[in-house]
Amino acid sequence: MSSRPLDQRILSVKPITVPAPGRGVELQVKVTAPLAGHNLPVIVFSHGNAWSMDGYEPLVDRWAAAGFVVVRPTHLDSRRNGIGWDDPRFATIWRVRVADLHAVLDGLGDILLQAGDLESRVDRERVAVVGHSWGAQSAGVVLGARVLDADGVPGEDLSHPAVSAGALIAATGTGETLTPFAVEHLPFMRPDYSTMAAPALVVAGGKDQSQLSTRGPEWFTDAYHLSPSPKSLLAIAEGEHTLGGLAGEMVAETTDEDPARVALVADAISAYLRDAFKLGDAAWVALNNAAAAGDGTWSVTSK
Repeated sequence: MSSRPLDQRILSVKPITVPAPGRGVELQVKVTAPLAGHNLPVIVFSHGNAWSMDGYEPLVDRWAAAGFVVVRPTHLDSRRNGIGWDDPRFATIWRVRVADLHAVLDGLGDILLQAGDLESRVDRERVAVVGHSWGAQSAGVVLGARVLDADGVPGEDLSHPAVSAGALIAATGTGETLTPFAVEHLPFMRPDYSTMAAPALVVAGGKDQSQLSTRGPEWFTDAYHLSPSPKSLLAIAEGEHTLGGLAGEMVAETTDEDPARVALVADAISAYLRDAFKLGDAAWVALNNAAAAGDGTWSVTSK
């Protein structure tokens, strides 16, 4: 896959405040979109722990240049809000994250109006949710996954009817092998993917060794293997947790900086979503053909 910049000019508008009663901190979003085009599909993106609506520019800019309108909320766990591991609110932030995504989806029309003329340029029937790391678990819940309680009982269904497809990047695996730290601080990292029926692309790195699980990188493929079809898996052999630097160029936690890898992830997701939304399968077919003809550094499987 080419890592060249795309040609479409884009714009961003921020901050836009979204009603979120009882949250304690204003819910703000950033909207990034192509300058031209109509009937544009929408991606609501959930960031990883501690990030904000200003992160993940390499991904978001590429999606917008490919014709998507992208809405990024700043979740409560953002560094901007100063809520650390030991804050009593931390254990329930996973619920606030999902509520943030619901608030964005419920208020999408008003958000797009505040971003200019976008409300008249999008296709509200083609809305996806995408997330990275903790954001991938949040997105998975909106796609139909549930969270197991301490007794292994699945929680309530928190999916959203406006969402018809999605992508999970470095998504949390099953919780039976959480490390003691994760059990203490992140007990909600126990997803049940058996109910995640919506079409989704799962993206996993072959060298993503989490400090939260005693398993290896295959932990991040559970969302593919344990969910019902239709699903696809993009496996990147040398990818680590930020998969080349998804959150931004020269970001401190990027351990495998590779702009071409970031472009691969971005382009694979846009190709998958265009196919899932029935906007054309050429890019998705080309990506699958490139994987099949490649040297094994990345692969695509589907079920």
